[in-house]
Amino acid sequence: MSADDLGRELAVHLPYLRRYARALTGAQGTGDRYALATMEALIADPDAVDAKSAKTDLFRAFHAIWASSGNPVVEAEDQMEGRAQSKLSGLMPNTREALLLNSVEGFIPSEIGTIMGISAEEADELLRRAYADMNDMMTGKVLIIEDEAIIAMDLEGIVSAMGHTVTGVARTRDGAVNLGKSKVPDLILADIQLADGSSGIDAVKLLLEEHGERPVIFITAFPERLLTGERPEPAFLISKPYGEEQVRAAVSQAMFFASTEGLVSV
Repeated sequence: MSADDLGRELAVHLPYLRRYARALTGAQGTGDRYALATMEALIADPDAVDAKSAKTDLFRAFHAIWASSGNPVVEAEDQMEGRAQSKLSGLMPNTREALLLNSVEGFIPSEIGTIMGISAEEADELLRRAYADMNDMMTGKVLIIEDEAIIAMDLEGIVSAMGHTVTGVARTRDGAVNLGKSKVPDLILADIQLADGSSGIDAVKLLLEEHGERPVIFITAFPERLLTGERPEPAFLISKPYGEEQVRAAVSQAMFFASTEGLVSV
């Protein structure tokens, strides 16, 4: 693979490495520096990347740099990230990395093992421990912002089966704001593009201005549009089409990371 081909191949996966690095290090700026160092290392050693496993190789190279630096976690750039890092720090060694690789980036245990330099069985055990810890959370109220009826029903079913209370489903920005005012949610699950052409991002912004910080999960068919590095990026992002386990993992993560002060047991 030529240097140009390698650069193009890695660029496809770079937004996802940046997302992961941010969650892992606690800050977007720090995560981006690790991602850049990883890109530079691979471009200098193109033989370390196989076109058939470029994403896994990219993350594996990141982990080699991450481990060699002592896995530093910096002071978070905002309160939500600070709470996330506080919760993550309570997990057993390496479970944080395995958890994020699986639930955020969708790697299976064998791929996680390759990335982290452990066996698939060890990776599976790390995931089991991480999800067991996450299940010891409080349940809460969830607002769904989604204009497609079938997807909204699916999300409502998944969230309800987890023990959470769905306060309502909104199809537009104004509908979401009105629902949020009548029943303040602990978690917001939001699509980006809504029925009347309004923006789920705008709806979330208005809700957070009204009620203060709380976890938000964005669902979109175009995650790369939110992972540009040009502005603060969402901590929780699900790509369409999604799987049930992906939604369950993201909701569990968001509730796990949220401040317990804002959650209501149901």
